[in-house]
Amino acid sequence: MRTRALLALPAAALLALTACGGSSGDAASRGTAGSSSGGDLTGTLTVFAAASLTDVFTGLGDQLEKENPQLDVRFNFAGSDALATQITQGAPADVFASANDKQMKVVTDAGLQAADPTVVAENVLEIAVPHGNPGHVTGLEDFANAHLTLAVCAPSVPCGAAAQTVFTAAGIDAQPDTEETDVKAALNKVQLGEVDAALVYATDVRAAGNRVEGIEFPEADEAVNQYPICTLKAAPNPDAAQAFVDLVNSDAGRKALTGAGFRTPGS
Repeated sequence: MRTRALLALPAAALLALTACGGSSGDAASRGTAGSSSGGDLTGTLTVFAAASLTDVFTGLGDQLEKENPQLDVRFNFAGSDALATQITQGAPADVFASANDKQMKVVTDAGLQAADPTVVAENVLEIAVPHGNPGHVTGLEDFANAHLTLAVCAPSVPCGAAAQTVFTAAGIDAQPDTEETDVKAALNKVQLGEVDAALVYATDVRAAGNRVEGIEFPEADEAVNQYPICTLKAAPNPDAAQAFVDLVNSDAGRKALTGAGFRTPGS
């Protein structure tokens, strides 16, 4: 397994890393034409993707590398708003996958997409509690309980925007103690036992296994997040970028997404 994840660095730092590579690596980084299964792709593929896609995309990246031994797939997983900002500020990336349409629109409004985005999955929120549910959380109404320690995502992040939507739908005046930069950070608070509950995606609850427990709630369907993906116009490795997007949209990619708990678009 050679797939590596990049830290969610500021755009300036990412640009600096690229500059250090010099022009001698330009030809290699662009890759060569060929299908994802032909072994013809080379260089580095950089995918900027929403944090909730970490497990699925890492697996798909490993698959693409196995089919193309000369290809190095790297990921920058973070909140979609941070990723969109990095891309619009010039951070080098080949592919962008967002956890909602709003942050993808930031990129497409700037004309940075190479092709129209395609929606590959949907997700909904679920309440995550530590194993054993020590706070005795029963539903969404508990997010108004000042005696509990609660986490949500920041409003600028797709999972945070979805949280605000479900709170409004349920008529709840939520009292979270912390607003996290992405859904993985909110989930981590639960896994560490630092909060009694957090609003995360259903896929994150599933990925955490027996480390957390999930509580579904009916208002979740009021905020269904769609996940669009696109190749980027300034992609250093456009052939590999297209191969990765094709893989995500393939039967194998859809199977990986549904296996992780994502919904099929329109289902």
